[in-house]
Amino acid sequence: MKATKELKNEHEGILLMLRILDAVSTKMNTGEKIQTDHLDGMVEFFRVFVDKCHHGKEEDFLFPAMEKAGVTRENGPIEVMLSEHTMGRSLMARISEAVTQYKSEKESAPDEFCSASAEYIALLTRHIDKENNTLFPMADMRLTPQEDQQLVEAFEQLENDRIGPGKHEEFHDLLNRLEQIYLG
Repeated sequence: MKATKELKNEHEGILLMLRILDAVSTKMNTGEKIQTDHLDGMVEFFRVFVDKCHHGKEEDFLFPAMEKAGVTRENGPIEVMLSEHTMGRSLMARISEAVTQYKSEKESAPDEFCSASAEYIALLTRHIDKENNTLFPMADMRLTPQEDQQLVEAFEQLENDRIGPGKHEEFHDLLNRLEQIYLG
């Protein structure tokens, strides 16, 4: 499998969790109580799977390989992607804090959760579109089959090192469970 294909496959799971986040946000906005373990699971998915694993693969391996192959970082697509990763981390910190406040029944928590979630969903949706339709085709054109294979191997190692064996499957189970509850 090509490295960019693996990342695109991960995007499908991320987009599903963004749809779940949107549904949760809608329910919370109307005053419906949300199970806090669902909120915690979503935050963990975004912090661990999206940021540590998925963005880690891009930042630690794909982007450097693309730079080596002639794609400039400054004032180019890589710089945009890195900036958006940073914005996503900031928004996820706001969402996580809103979840903490929600658990302590702070009155403003649902509004902050919904606001930060809407920004996060919009950011990641646009970000994924740019990667799938601009950045990844650039990588596919520039990387040799050998470089691509090295990326695939590096991705696998990063996943084992950063999230551990079996965690990827746990996240898929979480996605399936929350999809049935909120989108079913």
